Formats: sequence, structure tokens, C-alpha cells
Amino acid sequence: MGIECSSVVAAPRSEVFDWYARPGAFARLAPPWQPASVLAEADSLAEGTAVLALPGGLRWVARHEPAHYDPPRRFADRIGVDGLASLPTGLLLRWRHTHDFEVVDEAHTRVLDRVRTPVPAFALRPMFDYRYRQLADDLAAHADAAKAGFTGKTIAVTGASGLVGSALTAFLTTGGHTVLRLVRHAAKAGERQWNPDDPAPDLFDGVDAVVHLAGASIAGRFTDEHKQAVLDSRIEPTERLAALAARAGVPAFVSASAIGYYGYDRGDERLPETASRGGGFLADVVDAWEGAADAAAEGGVRVVKVRTGIVQSPRGGTLRLLRPLFATGLGGRIGDGEQWLSWIGIDDLVDVYYRALWDTGLTGPVNAVAPQPVRNIEYTNILAGVLRRPALLPVPEFGPALLLGEQGARELAAASQRVVPAALDRAGHRFRTTDLASALRHLLGRAQS
Repeated sequence: MGIECSSVVAAPRSEVFDWYARPGAFARLAPPWQPASVLAEADSLAEGTAVLALPGGLRWVARHEPAHYDPPRRFADRIGVDGLASLPTGLLLRWRHTHDFEVVDEAHTRVLDRVRTPVPAFALRPMFDYRYRQLADDLAAHADAAKAGFTGKTIAVTGASGLVGSALTAFLTTGGHTVLRLVRHAAKAGERQWNPDDPAPDLFDGVDAVVHLAGASIAGRFTDEHKQAVLDSRIEPTERLAALAARAGVPAFVSASAIGYYGYDRGDERLPETASRGGGFLADVVDAWEGAADAAAEGGVRVVKVRTGIVQSPRGGTLRLLRPLFATGLGGRIGDGEQWLSWIGIDDLVDVYYRALWDTGLTGPVNAVAPQPVRNIEYTNILAGVLRRPALLPVPEFGPALLLGEQGARELAAASQRVVPAALDRAGHRFRTTDLASALRHLLGRAQS
């Protein structure tokens, strides 16, 4: 039993093999709907070891086989044992995976996967559908950057361990870039220590661009303490970092921002980047946050402020919260369901940050949202349909207020913003998924739905 499958990608064989061999590939290929997380990647496809964390404290250990390492044609791995946590899977499950790469022509490669295992093919097919789509889309995004001359850069990233940061850093390293993770603890390999209150003068030595993602989570009850933490983690640290980028002469400073800039309810108004600021706490935060990033622009640095919509990923954010509810048939619209939801898939958001790094024509605020916003009732029906469950239990308007408080519920759970990606449209940006159903099917392993 097992599976044999293949896909053709638009890249030379050497480039495809190199992508697999770089740090981040294992993370980019790991299906986000599966209850597993990458603990360690193999440092070599010839003889390295990768480790996945499984539920219940178990481990999946994948050992690469030197005898089957033949770059750029082939590598292979099999399940192994390394410690007590890996004993159950290593001893009870048979798994051997051969990765073959065949030349179709000078610009195309056939990727073939052969897995020998008792796990039936129908259970594995969604994983490989996901992997092939990720590989093709990532390679296409890197090809666009290469055409613009953006190759082999060193990029400093704050917030690298978060939902967006972990996806972005894995993407960047598979593309051949070097990522410097700016951290507050003692630095390890690939890290550089950053003190938000007093960043070191040499923090950006050798850095070609900065991506600033760090900040306390906005989600939570809007108490005075929570709101102050949100402000304190963003405004002054961003200003200090931006000013340092200007002094260091870093070419690009890309800062996280949010569509909360437009306020919590603008009705049916379409909101491009030129739309006026709205009202509310989050609008105040974002306005000050973006203003802090201007310290870099004043020093001649190209600054991009990525106004992010509702990120779709089973690994975090609203989808992580909603998925188990909808999977058990307990999901439903919020209130009357008429509020607009401007969303973006996690990998499209990664592409937006990447474009902000290499496209010198992008500057200022950029709406990181999919081209097709939906109303809450439409989101509810699409998610329920992808999961093949009913959505019969509407959430009363007072429900979110019990968790978030009145203000938090108004500005988070019940917010209505019809945001459009006007700047990206002008740049000719290509989205991986433009409609919500396709994005959710990919992220949740339901591509064959």
C-alpha cells in the first residue's frame, strides 16, 4: 500500500532540488490542517534527520538515506526511532518516501513521490495535492523576485516565531535568502538579539531589508491594561527600529499594519489605501503605528506598511478558533451576518510581504487583502460547505462581548470593513487564491471537495 503521484512544476530541475535542500522546505510543505508541527529540519538531504511533534507528546522522526541521495535526481527518507517519544510511530508504522526529480525540458521538472506504507492512498492524496501547490506557487513567487534582481539577500525579521513570521521566514530561506531573526533572548544561530527599548547601533549590519512584525496580540478583552500593552509593543519600538534603519541605510523597511485603520464599520464603502481613517481604538493604534514607521522614510528608506486583513490559516487566527466549532456543526453567523470580512490566505500574505521587499514601486500603505471580500454570512456558509457541515447556530451579538468586552466585540468580532487591494492591483500582483472557497479548500486539505 501507499501512494505514487507526481506533478510538473515550471522550474529547472536544479532549482527544484535546491528548493527542497534549503532550510524551510519541510515547514513549507507541512499541511497546516494536520495536528503536527515541525520541531527540527534535516540539515542535509543526504543523511540528516527531521522531527515532527505529534499529539500526545509523540514524535515522527524522518531519517534521510545516504545510499539513495543522488542530487539533483533523488533523495529518500524513512521513519526512524530517536528517543522514547518516537518509539510508537517508529516501531509500529512502516514508511519509506522516495523523492524523484525528472527533467521535462529546460524550464520544467516532474516531481515524483513514492511512499511505501500501510497508510492508504486516499488518506495521503490531500497532503500531496497541498505540497505540489505550495511548491509551484513558491517557485513562481521566487521567479518573479529574481526577475527584479532580488536574490540572495539578508533580511532581518522581528516577530519571526509568530503565525506570519514563521511562514515568511521559511519561505524566504527556501528562496535562497538569509534570514536574521531579531529576538529578545540570548541569540542563537540565525538570530540577533534586539532590545526594543534600545536597539544596538550595529543591529542592521549586513542587512539588505527589514520586516517588522513584532507586537502584542490585538485579540483579547479590551481592558485598559490590554490596550496599553498593544500600544506599548508597537509605537515606540517601531519608531526606534525605523530610525535605526534610516541611520544604517537599509534600503527597505516593511512594517506590519492592519485594516483596523479604516474603523470598525464603514458600511458598504469600498476602502482602497486612499480611504480616510476611521474611528475607534484600533484605528488610533494603526495610525500611530504607521506614523512611527515614517521615521525610516524620513531618512530616505523605502517604507511599506502592510495593512493586513483577517488572515486565514488553521495554525492561528480566527480560522484556528472557528474550525473546530464548524467541524462539529456548531458554527454560525455573527449577528445578522451582513458585516464585511476582508480576508487573505496566509501564503498570499507571505507573497505580499515578499513583493514589498523586492518591488521598489511599492511604498506607503498596502492593503493585504484578497480581491473578493465577503460578508460574514457568506464566510459562514463557505466554511461550513468546505467542512461538509451545517451552520445552523447563529451567534447572538452579545456573545462576543462576553469574551472581548463591548468595545472589543465591536472592533474585532463584529467589525465590518470592505477593503480592496488597490495598490497591489496597480502593481499587477498575482494572488494565489482570489476566492474564499478555493483558499479554504487548500488550507484545510479539501482540494478535491
